[in-house]
Amino acid sequence: MMEAPRIYPTFRFRDAAAMIDWLETAFGFTTHAKYMDGDRVAHAELAFGSSMIMCGDDRDDAYGEMVGRPTGQGGKSLYVAVDDVDAMFARAEAAGAEIEQGLNDRDYGSREFVCRDPEGNLWCFGTWWPMVTDKG
Repeated sequence: MMEAPRIYPTFRFRDAAAMIDWLETAFGFTTHAKYMDGDRVAHAELAFGSSMIMCGDDRDDAYGEMVGRPTGQGGKSLYVAVDDVDAMFARAEAAGAEIEQGLNDRDYGSREFVCRDPEGNLWCFGTWWPMVTDKG
C-alpha cells in the first residue's frame, strides 16, 4: 500500500474563499475540508488526485509573521504532475490564468506550461511525474 503524501504546500491568500473557487474551476481541485472563522477561511484542504494543498486567509498571527504576506513570489513555485497537460492548459487559460510560458516539450520528456493564479502565485503543470521509488 502506498503511504499518504508527507508534503503539503500551504498558501496564505488575500481572499482564500475566492481563490478556492478559482482553483476548483481553473485546475480541478476539490475541497476536502474548509473551516471558517466568521467570513474568513481559517484553514482549508484542497485535493488534487492523491495530493493536497492547505490554505487560508492572510492574517496577523505568529504563523503569518513567519511566512510573510502573500505578495511577491521570491523564488517559489508549485509543480503539479498531470496526465493530460493540454487539457489542463485549456482549462487554466479559460479560467483566466495568466500564462507565463505556453505549452512546450522539454528535453527530459515532459510537456509543460507555467501560469499564475489571480493572486500571482506561480503554478507549473507537466507530464514529468517522478516517483520516490524511482532511482534519480
